[in-house]
Amino acid sequence: MNPLLRITPPFILASQSPRRQALLEHLGVPFEVQVSPADEALSDPASPAAAVQTLARRKVRPVAAEHPSALVLAADTVVAHDGEILTKPDNDSHARSMLHRLSGTAHTVYTGLALAQARTDRTTTAVEGTTVAFAPLSDDEIRAYVHSGSPMDKAGGYGIQDHSAPFFVERIDGDYFNVVGLPLRRLYHTLRQSFDDLLAPPAA
Repeated sequence: MNPLLRITPPFILASQSPRRQALLEHLGVPFEVQVSPADEALSDPASPAAAVQTLARRKVRPVAAEHPSALVLAADTVVAHDGEILTKPDNDSHARSMLHRLSGTAHTVYTGLALAQARTDRTTTAVEGTTVAFAPLSDDEIRAYVHSGSPMDKAGGYGIQDHSAPFFVERIDGDYFNVVGLPLRRLYHTLRQSFDDLLAPPAA
């Protein structure tokens, strides 16, 4: 168990993302997984930072309602380029188009967090933004990366933790873990700020 972060009630991750699960496992924080049934479509235009918080809040509510004593975490991550949200690619062609767009430019990865405990009627949201600059990518590099299949389940068409992605990234301004899908510092700060009564004191 993590000596700095010890959550006393049951802790539930309302996400099927293997990357978020791996990050929580890396922290040594015990948790269960329950995928939220919430609709992830946004009908109204919103800034990327507002959109991820709205979706995270929407995801956390049904799971928290089902487990009122638990502390539930939901998250949503998007890639924004020139203010436009880039979703997960629909197919190989869409993935290639996204990567061509990101090539040689900077974009921002936003992750919205929502933490809720229904028994105490508390829901808190937070957002983290990280700027990522890509090197210019050749057609062959993009084609090979898309052929690997890695872009298909990732916002913006890439995963920074993939084997090839480090060759694309020139620099990062902000939290690396946010780009993976869960801003760990922001999560810790939000827990301490809004749910400190549900955390055990740091172990000596």
